[in-house]
Amino acid sequence: MNNKISPSGTETQFKDRLFKAIFGRDNPQSKKWRLELYNALRGTNYTDPDALELNTIENVIYLTMRNDISFLVDSQMTLFEQQSTYNPNMPLRGFMYFAQLYQIHLSKIDRTLHESRLVKIPYPKFIVFYNGSKETEDIEYLKLSDAFENKEKDGDFEWTAEMINININHNKTLQKNCKPLYDYVRYVARIKDNTEQGLAATEVVNEAVDWAIKENLLDGFFKIQKEEVLAMSLTEYDAEAVKRCFIREGREEKAIEAAVMLVHDYNATPEIAAQKMNAPLNLVLERLKAED
Repeated sequence: MNNKISPSGTETQFKDRLFKAIFGRDNPQSKKWRLELYNALRGTNYTDPDALELNTIENVIYLTMRNDISFLVDSQMTLFEQQSTYNPNMPLRGFMYFAQLYQIHLSKIDRTLHESRLVKIPYPKFIVFYNGSKETEDIEYLKLSDAFENKEKDGDFEWTAEMINININHNKTLQKNCKPLYDYVRYVARIKDNTEQGLAATEVVNEAVDWAIKENLLDGFFKIQKEEVLAMSLTEYDAEAVKRCFIREGREEKAIEAAVMLVHDYNATPEIAAQKMNAPLNLVLERLKAED
């Protein structure tokens, strides 16, 4: 069963992340792969792909394991999200996702929060598959409490996102136990290698896809879905490039502001201020001129 909470259709498929295209679609191959991933993470050996019920929220995959009479097997809701950028706000994102999912769950079991008896809910498990450039441990637990403005007065409430590093040379046992995840990791690594060589975006992606086809990654998925994979990969590549650009621009803006402050508050010359703050001299001079 696949209940898409976000809009469905061919148009949105091309907006999918590759991770979701592999593990989060309603077809026999994707069902088989996500069961392998689920088993590898849980240390289980379930064999029925249809027992793993799928829902999606945008590019987030939500899974529950049910038996043949639709009871939750392990009373757990598992949420998967892939991130190529380190994001400390994942616990809050997961918290908000589960608020939606619990509403759906309560509707399914015909329960409300106005009852006099305690409403039992499945245990939430939020897993973030991280393959960004920032170096992290194999597994890190990001805490929602880190976002609390006043921890001392906010009690002991906690919520975590389990961030699993799936870059090459991280969590090797998990990748060994889940070949589709390993193939995905290898493809992403190829993209990164090509990027570091200074290739243009289209060359980066085209070479990686052709290599994946030659290596028969994901049992021919890259060959069968070549055009779609190219579209998704280029979209993701461009999005990351834009994000990196914004980060650079943000840092540059702060450097310019700091340099201008040195000039105003400490009588530094624009040249020295720009050099000290690693800011472009021409932009520092433009800012000073605009303030006159």
